[in-house]
Amino acid sequence: MADTIFALSSGAVPSGVAVIRLSGPHVRSALERLAGNVPVARKASVRRLKDPVTGDVIDEALVLFFEGPNSFTGEDVAELQCHGGRAVVARLLDVLSGLEGLRPAEAGEFTRRAFDRGRMDLTEVEGLADLIAAETEAQRKQAVRQMGGALGRLYDDWRKRLIHMRAMIEAEFDFADEDDIPGSVSDQVWGEAAALKREIEDHLVRSRSGERLRSGLQVVLMGPPNAGKSSLLNALAGRDVAIVTEEAGTTRDVLEVHLDLGGYPVTLVDTAGLREEAGRVEQEGIRRARERGKAADLILWAREPQGPAPAFGAGDEGFDWTEVPVWTVWTKSDLETPPKQDSSGTIKAIAASCTVPNGTDALLKALTGFASETISVGEAPLATRQRHRHALMSCAEVLGRAVDLSHLPGELRAEELRQAADCLGRITGRIDVEDLLDVIFRDFCIGK
Repeated sequence: MADTIFALSSGAVPSGVAVIRLSGPHVRSALERLAGNVPVARKASVRRLKDPVTGDVIDEALVLFFEGPNSFTGEDVAELQCHGGRAVVARLLDVLSGLEGLRPAEAGEFTRRAFDRGRMDLTEVEGLADLIAAETEAQRKQAVRQMGGALGRLYDDWRKRLIHMRAMIEAEFDFADEDDIPGSVSDQVWGEAAALKREIEDHLVRSRSGERLRSGLQVVLMGPPNAGKSSLLNALAGRDVAIVTEEAGTTRDVLEVHLDLGGYPVTLVDTAGLREEAGRVEQEGIRRARERGKAADLILWAREPQGPAPAFGAGDEGFDWTEVPVWTVWTKSDLETPPKQDSSGTIKAIAASCTVPNGTDALLKALTGFASETISVGEAPLATRQRHRHALMSCAEVLGRAVDLSHLPGELRAEELRQAADCLGRITGRIDVEDLLDVIFRDFCIGK
């Protein structure tokens, strides 16, 4: 018989209310010993919780009981909603640990049990994790859709279509002489396989927005030393994040600030000023700046009115600027009026000032618009993780082979359909995912 697990699920104490959750076969006996009896399922009941050894009253709490399999984990589950004082919570956890068959839960173990008992698939588990970690409204909406099973249902539908295609092919092998097996079934199946491959490829293209929404847009501040990058970072963040001095080369490492712009997550990155004359430590900062620039969704080139424009081509900056959108930000527009358009004619130019009221409003508005356009996810379910993308790319690749290699025997092409279905099954956890489970669940908090 499995252990019964328990944990504080409501976060750090002290708090107004603390929720202690239990799950497993010994939940009923634990409630009988603590609360005197098992409350009616799904009905909140006030109970005095007592130490079963001494009889001392620990607290008066609200007790809820959920009978399996109709619970979050699929097992019997209870919640003790007690007062959130440190002493109260500590005593209850200590008493629970002394009951036979009970032990503290590990990170993510409640959700792991829900997955093991078929209450959730892996995409729903990941959606729950994303919901807990969501920092913006758009992230919350995407996580709710995924947690609700929309993504898993899409992939299961594709998998069922592949299984049906394979069944039709194998039926043609086994019953080729039967009248009710149409002779053109192969042509029909391979046409359906080609159509599904196109659906998956279109889904992958759209899902770029979902991945960006989950991780946040990367906006990197670059430019020469003393161009106002750190001041701009502080102004946009609304607090002092970076040290600002007149000395060149103050920023030597990468600094990050997470912003919520219109509900969209944006990570603003301050980097070391790019220049040739730099010591070893500053050179490392410049190397890191170039690396972050390569991976950016947008570069803000901080430029004084008389400062250098960003260079194009590999050049001294060490990467091809044309691979990443670049906006010139005239950082000291209060001192000198910048031109209305960047001299290159190819870069968006925005005036900003960190010393005058509302001096960064135009930049914030432009960044919010950029985020909205770049992360336009709509209501359709989208892949949100690299492992989803990898499995979908493998599925599309295998389907392509099955469709294109028409000279192969039908048995081998049917085997490609099986492999494609397995790729989709790994996303939802239907098959062959044991090596993934520890990685997925270890990032959950204790009690979830």
